[in-house]
Amino acid sequence: MTRRIRIAAALGALALVVPLAACGGEEGAPGGGGDAGSPVEITFLVPMSDDNTSSSDALIAAFQDANPDIKVTLETQPAGTEGDNLTKTRLATGEMADVFFYNSGSLLQAINPDQNLVDLSDEPWMKDMDPSMTAVVSTKNGVYGAPWGSTQAGGILYNKPLYKELGLEIPQSWADYAANNEKIKAAGKTAVVQTYGDTFSSQLYVLGDFANVQAQDPDWADKYTANEAKFADMPALQSFKYLEESFKAGWFNEDFASARFDTGIGWIATGEAAHYPMLTGAISNLSQNYPEHIDDVGVFPVPAIDAANTNLTMWLPNAMYIPKTTEGAKLEAAKKFVAFMNSEDGCAIQNEYLVPSGPYAISSCKLPDSVPAMLKDMQGYVDAGKSKPALEYLSPIKGPNLENILVEVGSGIRSAEDGAALYDEDVKKQAQQLGLEGW
Repeated sequence: MTRRIRIAAALGALALVVPLAACGGEEGAPGGGGDAGSPVEITFLVPMSDDNTSSSDALIAAFQDANPDIKVTLETQPAGTEGDNLTKTRLATGEMADVFFYNSGSLLQAINPDQNLVDLSDEPWMKDMDPSMTAVVSTKNGVYGAPWGSTQAGGILYNKPLYKELGLEIPQSWADYAANNEKIKAAGKTAVVQTYGDTFSSQLYVLGDFANVQAQDPDWADKYTANEAKFADMPALQSFKYLEESFKAGWFNEDFASARFDTGIGWIATGEAAHYPMLTGAISNLSQNYPEHIDDVGVFPVPAIDAANTNLTMWLPNAMYIPKTTEGAKLEAAKKFVAFMNSEDGCAIQNEYLVPSGPYAISSCKLPDSVPAMLKDMQGYVDAGKSKPALEYLSPIKGPNLENILVEVGSGIRSAEDGAALYDEDVKKQAQQLGLEGW
């Protein structure tokens, strides 16, 4: 998922993580940085959101203070499907920024990293990266990305004071969750936030349920990759049915079709709404815009039908990449910039501006001494062995149209069964492009 936040990823994509992309680097000799003695100039592209812009501005300022011979210009582009298409177009036309933010995991394969990206395998910081992170920014031919941000979980963000006020307990099963939603609705509050004005946000019931699928069938991801398991069948179909049921039950905010992610976080922070299926990467937005409410928002897993299968789904961070069109002095400057991101100074900026949504995926970055309530909730599931990785880290297959299909299911336009079957068709072309057996 590409993202209004780092999400917008995973998903988010996460992923957390957004107007029009600016043009690429200046024309001139290949790899040139301007006249002799002038700074080397590079461009840096991120998805548009308040937290992305503020953290990127701080990162650039700190880097330029430490490297006065390099000038970094920030570019932004939309999150979601639009931004993803712009990234692919710019890579295809050779106009990509010198450093850019993009997905790790299965969606990375969609931009053909071996053909389009600079191999960073020999960079000194590579030894500090967690092997699980290395795996999701790699192919058999190279390692292409540096993590930006922390790990995160996908589940149900909830307002703790509202739960206390209504005497609700954390649901262990879907039936418990449904019962809570009915009580919340009866109290005149929005039970479940949906924000289809940012299409990436439609995916969390489905993506966040995968740990529960894996609990029921540990080999499901392998079967899926081999075209032997489908979303149109149980247990994966259940997540589409969750979304359909939530719409039919009237749990959503009235303006779900046009509401935006930033607004949804505000409702959860202030207790106007109780639940928001989302990545914990949303804590960056929460910290920046609602700091007084940061400990009022917790997280629990998407509940399974059987409480014994309820697990928290985990995401690794997205990453920064360098396109092969960046050469010469610009390439060396871009590598310095990427290395700085996970240096002591770069990690301090991540802690201050992004707000960790889980542990970091590189040992050079450490969590601050105190963490918000959401991270404590997340850590409890991890410590109890009730967490499992998202599907994109176990299978290279993720169709490009999932968020749009789920908007239709969540809007009552398409049934859960039809949506799941359509998504199974959506992934077929990508699986074939990847040359996977069985497709």
